[in-house]
Amino acid sequence: MVEIILVPTPKLQMTSPGSVAAAPVLVEAAALLLEEPGPIMNPLSLVAVLKPRVLAFGCRELLLGLGQRERLGQVRPCCGWAANLGPLAQPTKQHHHHLEASTIHPTFGPLGADCGTGFSKLGFAGNDSPSFVFPTAIATKGPTGGSGGSGSGRPAVANKPSFLTGGAGPSSNLSSKRGTEDLDFYIGDEAISAASGPGYGLHYPIRHGQIENWDHMERFWSNSIFKYLRVEPEDHYFLLTEPPLNPPENRENTAEIFFESFNCAGMYIAVQAVLALAASWTSSKVTDRSLTGTVIDSGDGVTHVIPVAEGYVIGSSIKSIPIAGRDITYFVQSLLRDRGEPDSSLKTAQDIKEEYCYVCPDIVKEFSKYDRDRERFAKHVVAHPGGRQVSVDVGYERFLAPEIFFNPEIYSSDFLTPLPVVVDGVIQQSPIDVRRGLYKNIVLSGGSTLYKDFGRRLQRDIKHLVDARIRASEVRSGGARSGGLDVQVITHKRQRHGPWFGGSLLGQTPEFRSYCHTKAEYQEYGPSIVRRFALLGGPGGS
Repeated sequence: MVEIILVPTPKLQMTSPGSVAAAPVLVEAAALLLEEPGPIMNPLSLVAVLKPRVLAFGCRELLLGLGQRERLGQVRPCCGWAANLGPLAQPTKQHHHHLEASTIHPTFGPLGADCGTGFSKLGFAGNDSPSFVFPTAIATKGPTGGSGGSGSGRPAVANKPSFLTGGAGPSSNLSSKRGTEDLDFYIGDEAISAASGPGYGLHYPIRHGQIENWDHMERFWSNSIFKYLRVEPEDHYFLLTEPPLNPPENRENTAEIFFESFNCAGMYIAVQAVLALAASWTSSKVTDRSLTGTVIDSGDGVTHVIPVAEGYVIGSSIKSIPIAGRDITYFVQSLLRDRGEPDSSLKTAQDIKEEYCYVCPDIVKEFSKYDRDRERFAKHVVAHPGGRQVSVDVGYERFLAPEIFFNPEIYSSDFLTPLPVVVDGVIQQSPIDVRRGLYKNIVLSGGSTLYKDFGRRLQRDIKHLVDARIRASEVRSGGARSGGLDVQVITHKRQRHGPWFGGSLLGQTPEFRSYCHTKAEYQEYGPSIVRRFALLGGPGGS
């Protein structure tokens, strides 16, 4: 077994412990040691000469740069100062999540990671909220590439046969380059800040719920684990989430990264919709802990309507809507530009969306209210660098922006079906024996369902559709009265991070580890083992 030993020395001065700027120095030092072993070297040791209080994150990045991915699980400090690592990252207040500084558990409990198109949520199972919430973004050297440009194929492990390539496959995009530029990247809010200046391009590895660039996603996960959660993956089980209808190949890619690159102890991949159902149990409206219901999951990039029966997703009935949080932000921005407001930036549009928008019961009546009462208009103050402040008028967009869920034609002619019609159609396409349960338990999940009165309007519109169909059926049957159908939309306090919280509930159960696949099972059976998980599952596997 190769040991990575941290030896203190004042010779190498880093700009700051663990900073990305120090990565080239680390790689250069280790490369010299490997090529010219000194008296402290032996064939079974890789000695990284580092400044005291070096961060373990830097050492792992060093290994990635040297193509030694399989040795990540073998890093250990050799003395007290190395074990006494300074803080890597602290939970900070994000614009979508009010987080106070939380205590990271020193135990070896399961970890939950819910990575969405817009934001990623990370934390320890059993907690009621994630420890970290930050944008699913990565900034790398070079131009902006949206989802990341090239390298969207799954990287295999360097210099090591891969289950996916059947032997001598190509080496990893991350480790085969062995260049210092591969270590110079940021994630989350730091990525957005870095990309605002020259030299860095901003990338979003997940688009419409699906991972498009595995190279960037692996780096994103690496920083999330080592810099933010600051844990040893081999000491923890991971609960990851996936969107509905996620290709089984994506599960295998994820397993290869977590088992081969990060050497995690075990993992469980759960469908986000099933976890969102579990999260709704905190609502006072829920009388029984059922895993049957219709989940409306609307985040930043996509909105899914997913029917779930007894914990199993009805894959043939799932519908996706190309309207989500990002589209609402763009719509607000276009309204600001049309009015010629002094600030119509995307950031201002997003702030207005989150602070002022709500769902109205009748759009025509709402216009009349605003025309009669100018006090309904608001002023949003935008602070610019240098202390300059700009006032932006906020008017009709307060109710027009979320209205695109119910009248999408006001935003785009490409998609014209209102959300209530989509939900009703999804349930009608599901097996008849579960429809009553699907109508009775319509669960909202995701940040784009948090608008005031969103659930009330959705329930009213779906109820109108159901009642109209029942009346038409009664007429066709000669006036025979039916018992009616209960329609209930569930809103709850864990709605914003529903899938993560549902995973937190599952991860704290005593039997959770028995549901997971372990590193030993992965090594014996290969990546295909993660196509199926016990207890909770999605289409094509459970």
